[in-house]
Amino acid sequence: MEGKQSWMDRMDKKRDEIGEKLEKKEINLPIDLITGALFLLIGILTLLVMPGQVKVSDTDVVNGRAFPTLLMVVMMICSGIVLLKELYSVFIKKQPLTTKKVNLLIEVKALEILAILVLTYVICKVTDLFVIGAVFCSLGFLVYFRCKKKSYYAITVTVAVLIWVAFRFGLGVAF
Repeated sequence: MEGKQSWMDRMDKKRDEIGEKLEKKEINLPIDLITGALFLLIGILTLLVMPGQVKVSDTDVVNGRAFPTLLMVVMMICSGIVLLKELYSVFIKKQPLTTKKVNLLIEVKALEILAILVLTYVICKVTDLFVIGAVFCSLGFLVYFRCKKKSYYAITVTVAVLIWVAFRFGLGVAF
């Protein structure tokens, strides 16, 4: 057990060293331009992927694509408005781009959380077992938040498995 604890301590020390370096770094981003373009691209990609993901039945009064399509169109319109407003300010009014100062440490922490969630999804998809993904997610967040108590890991894994067992065998939900 000492090996695991020292492994966690070494990892925490390395994370602290990286965090100290990233905390001092800030970058300016043209936030309106980036978010407008990004969400316009997300909307377009979602509309392109949706026919392969959401099947339509001829018997449905309103099919499963109606609301997501409406949502994506509204998002694309709003993104276009943000982009046009920013481009108008830069090229017509000759104002500088609207920028926001972003701290890299905060963004890396957000990416770590996103990575845990994406890996959880990938594990669930590859293994076709939700319980394995749930255990990974639970353990991933305990490590991320630097939990040192071994009992918390045991409790979390036990609860995740018990919830899966209750849903899978008690309620008959296959996921």
